Formats: sequence, C-alpha cells, structure tokens
Amino acid sequence: MSHVKAGGTSKNIHNNAGARLGVKRFGGQKVSAGEVLVRQTGSTKIAGPGTYLSRNYTIHAAKPGIVSFKKVKKGSFTGHTVPRTQVCVD
Repeated sequence: MSHVKAGGTSKNIHNNAGARLGVKRFGGQKVSAGEVLVRQTGSTKIAGPGTYLSRNYTIHAAKPGIVSFKKVKKGSFTGHTVPRTQVCVD
C-alpha cells in the first residue's frame, strides 16, 4: 500500500503574461540610437553593423539610421554552418 495521501490537481496555474517577443522595427524604418529592434529568446537573429546585443539577447540600434535585414551563414560550435538573419542599421 501507498504511504502517501492522494494529491489533488490544480488547474489555474498557467496564467502568466506573454513575453512580448518579436521584431519591433522592420526593414526600411528609421530608428534612433538605443531603440529596441528585436526582442528574442536566445540568439535567433544576430546583431550586425550599427547594432548591439544586450544581456537578454535583445538587439538595439547603436546609432541612428535605417534598419535592414539580411541572411548570413554563421558557424556553430559543432562546425556546421547555420543560416541566421542579421539585423543592421545603416
């Protein structure tokens, strides 16, 4: 026989707010320095020229200019090259 009493279930525990991730400024838009361009979990998009990556992988504009996106190949730790989107400010 079991020595632990039966536990109940809880149904109302999944009520967290969304993290509001995604692209905030799109290609061709004008931005000023410090604006958030992309909020992401992990480095799915990489920071290019004119941008910088913060601690939580958010990409910010380092200088005023126009946002552009381009596809690049990035080498991974295992030696494979993986396609990534690079965010640039020109």
